[in-house]
Amino acid sequence: MNADSYLPYHQSWLEDDEINEVVDTLKSGWLTTGPKTKSFEEAFKNYIGSKHAIGLNSCTAGLHMSLAVQEFEPGDEVLVPPITFPATVNVVVHQNLKPVFVDVEPDTLNLDATKLEEKISPRTRAIIPVHFAGHACDMDAIDAVAQKHKLCVIEDAAHAIETRYKGRKVGTLGSLASFSFYATKNITTGEGGMLTTDDDDLAEKIRVMRLHGLSRDAWKRYGKSGFAHWQLHAPGFKYNMSDINASLGIHQLKKVDRFLEIRKRYAARYNEAFGELEEVEPLAVRDYTDPAYHIYVLILKLERLTLTRDEFLNAMQEAGIGMAVHFTSLHLQPYFKERFNSHIEPLPNAAHCSNRIVSLPLYPKMTPADVERVISTATALIKKHRA
Repeated sequence: MNADSYLPYHQSWLEDDEINEVVDTLKSGWLTTGPKTKSFEEAFKNYIGSKHAIGLNSCTAGLHMSLAVQEFEPGDEVLVPPITFPATVNVVVHQNLKPVFVDVEPDTLNLDATKLEEKISPRTRAIIPVHFAGHACDMDAIDAVAQKHKLCVIEDAAHAIETRYKGRKVGTLGSLASFSFYATKNITTGEGGMLTTDDDDLAEKIRVMRLHGLSRDAWKRYGKSGFAHWQLHAPGFKYNMSDINASLGIHQLKKVDRFLEIRKRYAARYNEAFGELEEVEPLAVRDYTDPAYHIYVLILKLERLTLTRDEFLNAMQEAGIGMAVHFTSLHLQPYFKERFNSHIEPLPNAAHCSNRIVSLPLYPKMTPADVERVISTATALIKKHRA
């Protein structure tokens, strides 16, 4: 296969305005958290409609600090879905809390709100719903349970910058929300994240905690207003966003809706093509959400096929189509099986999809011809291996 004919799973779309902004930052002499980060925070806050937006070096940082600023005790429990990236649950463990897995809906792979009550114990303190693939969770149902049991709701919005739930933007539906600008996300800063909240006290705590727990960041300490000594208020983290990263985000955010419209068209074409095949099932879209279409997931009906999921992935890769898996259920991963006996939990939907799901390329830098190539390659493979 010619290397030029390989279609990668993802490519970011960066143009001269992002490049020029980075160059301007480099020439300014101010590289870490400063005016560009502040500008990006303001723009993001306005886009989401939240009172506060705090620039970070990752979505993981936002999730971690969302737990760290709570008054939870070691051993307290946090309800999490098993179909998510490890970061969602790793931060729970880092805070000496116990993750409790709640099964997912079989057709959206989002946390199943109807399963929450049976997982709640006297030590439950929070819920982390993950808006998987950019499809909003059923937040009214989740919030009803949270209010009944006085639980904190922390949105994992890594996939969901553009997502709406009943007309409201994701990032305004819980106490806190964390977004990702990793290289494969809908907009990118290379590495980076943003935390949103309407709570003034939590926002102030997080601004302090994101930079070691110091009272003033470097931009303010060494600014023209005069030298100011810092004070250490808490043992914080090194989680701040740099102006280099923010320089990308400023211009990526201006393109977010244009990027979304392209992905929506491509996802609709995938739905049209794969909806005709009985051997695969696209994810469902509930009528309460306008999804971000971050990734395109197919569930393989292996009982109708003569190849395994991994054989399907390998065949697609060999044909020059980059593929991914989002995700193998965390309750089946060695660490959680050994540390928390998580495999004992009856999570049939998560377990069922773990060896059946594949993610196809879906990003605005693809061409319509690329989309048709993915469809024809996958369709030919499926038809060849019909049981």
